[in-house]
Amino acid sequence: MKCQRCPKQATLHITEVLGEERFEEVHLCEDCAKKYLHEPQLKKQAKSGVITPTQSDDEPATGAKCPACGITFLEFRNHGRFGCAHDYDAFKPDLLPLMESVHGETHHAGKIPRRAPRTATAQAELGQLRQRLQTLIDEEKYEEAARVRDRIKELETS
Repeated sequence: MKCQRCPKQATLHITEVLGEERFEEVHLCEDCAKKYLHEPQLKKQAKSGVITPTQSDDEPATGAKCPACGITFLEFRNHGRFGCAHDYDAFKPDLLPLMESVHGETHHAGKIPRRAPRTATAQAELGQLRQRLQTLIDEEKYEEAARVRDRIKELETS
């Protein structure tokens, strides 16, 4: 299938949802697809009056660029891979909305170990008890260390 904008072979097939039961299919080559992906941004900027005179439809803005590896956000979107670990910081403003739309959140809320204390106060007490246990062992006060050890186990299992 040919590109809808030039005579090259279409390699990307994009389906845009325009509204309820309204879809638009676009078949583009890689070069035309890059321009097409910037068009919605340029249209939004033009409507809001933010577009600068130096920007043109032929030369879309590349956005942020990673200072470490030099990859642009557009390159990340096209390839789906970052160039280095610094890209997370370089593209943070663009990534947060993307992460929220994909995952529903912008902060990781992973699993918590079963033995971990449920509250912050229990967490603080557990830290203090562990330090106290180490001090008691260093001072060779084993009976008191055993009581502290039992309290630590109690907090971990509750």
